[in-house]
Amino acid sequence: MQDIKNMTIDELENLVLSLGEDRYKATQIARWVYQYGATSFDGMTNLSKRLREKLSRLCYVSVLSPVKKIDSKDGTRKYLFSLEDNNPIESVLISETDHLTLCISTQVGCAFGCKFCLTGIGGFSRNLNTAEIINQICCVKDSLPNDRRISNIVLMGMGEPLANYKNILKALHVLTDPNALQFSTRKITLSTAGLVPEIKRLGKDIRVNLAVSLNAAKDSTRDYLMPINKKYPLDALLRACREFPLPHRKRITFEYILIKGINDSVHDAKRLASILKGMRCKINLIPFNEHPASEFRRPNDKVIKMFQRTLISSSYTSTIRTTKGSDILAACGQLGYSYLDS
Repeated sequence: MQDIKNMTIDELENLVLSLGEDRYKATQIARWVYQYGATSFDGMTNLSKRLREKLSRLCYVSVLSPVKKIDSKDGTRKYLFSLEDNNPIESVLISETDHLTLCISTQVGCAFGCKFCLTGIGGFSRNLNTAEIINQICCVKDSLPNDRRISNIVLMGMGEPLANYKNILKALHVLTDPNALQFSTRKITLSTAGLVPEIKRLGKDIRVNLAVSLNAAKDSTRDYLMPINKKYPLDALLRACREFPLPHRKRITFEYILIKGINDSVHDAKRLASILKGMRCKINLIPFNEHPASEFRRPNDKVIKMFQRTLISSSYTSTIRTTKGSDILAACGQLGYSYLDS
């Protein structure tokens, strides 16, 4: 049987047409599933009984329920999910002053082995399918009280989104479809370790915010921290970023994890300013979130502020990310430990 949530609206239209039904029935089904939270076809009362019976024989509506929810003292909530094959993933709901951001996963584990990231320690199991990506959002959305809603989606959880390109693209279309989850492309950010061919494809296929996990301003350091750099070194990556189509007033975000004694010197900051010269970008500095599996350490606040001031003096917008959820291992680079430790 087919999972309705593995289909884009166009694919759903093809299904209803193949059943001899009018195209608009796909819109009705999508609204039931994504806007009203329907989990079966029985309650879709504006569909004929005959169509509901046909759909029930061919399809189902998947759901994802957390096996555990862990709350941080700062209001962050981590959701631990077990998939149908018992593989684990995690998602994180981040509470800001005026909005909620949901960080979702796109793979079970990660194959890229970045030295600062806990997720890759457990290795890579498989890609998430489209429904498994979307269901993280559906589950959290449906669990919130009526006066709270998710406003931002970030694909920054477990895995490398662009290594699961087909499924994340389908998920993004469902996320942004006005008859499905209705998110604005301006409120969706995809973070990548730097898969150059897929960055180029993404810019042609859909417009969402791009964040690049950079973390070093020279190849030798980035080779050490991020093995993907040996395949797509800085020159190739930054060329793809310069060519990435940006809407008016939009910028690429470069994420830079500051690690004590590795990439946190003023010289590193000046080199970073140099290699990004002329690019429409902002730089998000992320002090390393320490975890039990790493000997890396967070720089002290003085070093972090000096790094930021160096970038600002070169006319870059540079922010320091406020750490959220570190007490429950839900901060950047910490996902996956809950399962590794169990």
